[in-house]
Amino acid sequence: MTVRVLLADDHAAIRSGLRLMLEQSAEITVVGEASDGAAAVTNATALRPDVVLMDLRMPGVDGIEATRRITQARDADVLVLTTFDLDEYVFGALRAGAAGFLLKTVDSATLVDAVLRVAAGEGVIAPEVTRRLLAEFTAVPAVCSTPPAMLAELTPREHEVLVGLGRGLSNGDLAGQLVISEATVKSHVSRVLAKLECTSRMQAAVLAREAGLV
Repeated sequence: MTVRVLLADDHAAIRSGLRLMLEQSAEITVVGEASDGAAAVTNATALRPDVVLMDLRMPGVDGIEATRRITQARDADVLVLTTFDLDEYVFGALRAGAAGFLLKTVDSATLVDAVLRVAAGEGVIAPEVTRRLLAEFTAVPAVCSTPPAMLAELTPREHEVLVGLGRGLSNGDLAGQLVISEATVKSHVSRVLAKLECTSRMQAAVLAREAGLV
């Protein structure tokens, strides 16, 4: 199955470069481009890509707001690709529902792998920001912003999956830990996200931390 990608960046040269990098893989097809956040939202609805590769600093509607609109509409998964690794951008993008966050210094092989992983339901975080992200989760006292009733709706297995997401485990890691198939893990993750009204596994990970589960 070919992964359909929408490129959102306000620089045409960067979009062209990303297209060349991604289309080196036979598993990826770039189905459209957008030069600002509003166009990204519109094109995501019209083209229904699997993944939107999203810049953050764009004119008009910025990448964080565009990410929020796209993920809330469940039109596509969003992988942020930006020059800036400032905490406000990292946390803002993930809380908006982004499935991953990479810097534009990434090489083509890593970018292709990240797109394929996000399309498969995984989360991806640039190594440059992972330590800070973990430090932020560790430093902030756990304050559950999710109604206890929502957590109570989870089955014991789904609760285990949520804890695993909070620890940053991949589907493969969860499958090995819980001794189930990756396909079963994906089903559990989907149900967890639906019950907790999360738009990405990253949001679920944040929620797990805020609920004091990790």
